[in-house]
Amino acid sequence: MAAGLIARFRSIIGRKRKKAPRLGLALGGGGAKGLAHIPILELLDEMGVKPCCISGTSIGAVLGALYASGMSGSGIRGLVDDTVVKKGDSPDRVMKHLKKMVGFMDLDLFGPGIFKGSSFMDYFYEAIRIDSFQDLKVPLKVVATDFWTSGEVVISSGDLIGAVKASMGLPGVFTPVEKDGMVLIDGGGVDPVPWSVLEGCDVTVAVDVLGSSSGRSKDPPSAFRAVMEMFDIMQRSIVAARMNADGPDIYLRPDIRGVGIMEFHRADEVYASAGPARDELESRLKELGF
Repeated sequence: MAAGLIARFRSIIGRKRKKAPRLGLALGGGGAKGLAHIPILELLDEMGVKPCCISGTSIGAVLGALYASGMSGSGIRGLVDDTVVKKGDSPDRVMKHLKKMVGFMDLDLFGPGIFKGSSFMDYFYEAIRIDSFQDLKVPLKVVATDFWTSGEVVISSGDLIGAVKASMGLPGVFTPVEKDGMVLIDGGGVDPVPWSVLEGCDVTVAVDVLGSSSGRSKDPPSAFRAVMEMFDIMQRSIVAARMNADGPDIYLRPDIRGVGIMEFHRADEVYASAGPARDELESRLKELGF
């Protein structure tokens, strides 16, 4: 009997000493739809789960960098809510936010994009206060596209701000970034949800925020909407092909419908759409011993 108790005690001690699985987190691109990443980050904080590595494309790179810098999910939500206009805001708050948004619009009328993106990156730097990947608290990989070769470029060292700017460089909207002889644009052109670049983790979690269109309409889309939706269609096709080849351990796709790439004023709607995916992740992580 004593021997049995000792064996049971040793088994319990062994379980307690077992290291928790290492989680890798991939945050996909999708413009305003990327705000759905924030409830996912808040859940990880609540569960005390710290990713061993993070990868991000476009807005996923922006939010991934903020999170990797040590900012909490709720802190990121607060930063967003202090930046964008939302439904129900008071007139004073609307004016405050509009003034801030106008400040981001550093036009590049005769260049390769509508906006230079420098003003937004200055604001981003004020929030993060980190220059280099090496200074982040969690390893981060940022995905961009080499315009000339159509190749995937994964950046994980050196200049953080330039890498994030390159990853969110939507063609025709933001000025591309030149780096090491390459012209870098939005990473969604090659890897919209970059789980395949995660390394050194036991469990990979990929968050696809591309969503879906709002369905048919009697009115034809504007030129801008048509181009943006075409880009989303292309990205969904890339993700589907990659899923068939080698998907992540946990794939989350919040049901976001009809939200445009620049419709950040619909933040609360996007947050709500992430609820079921958040619950699914919580359940799956508990099953895996997190």
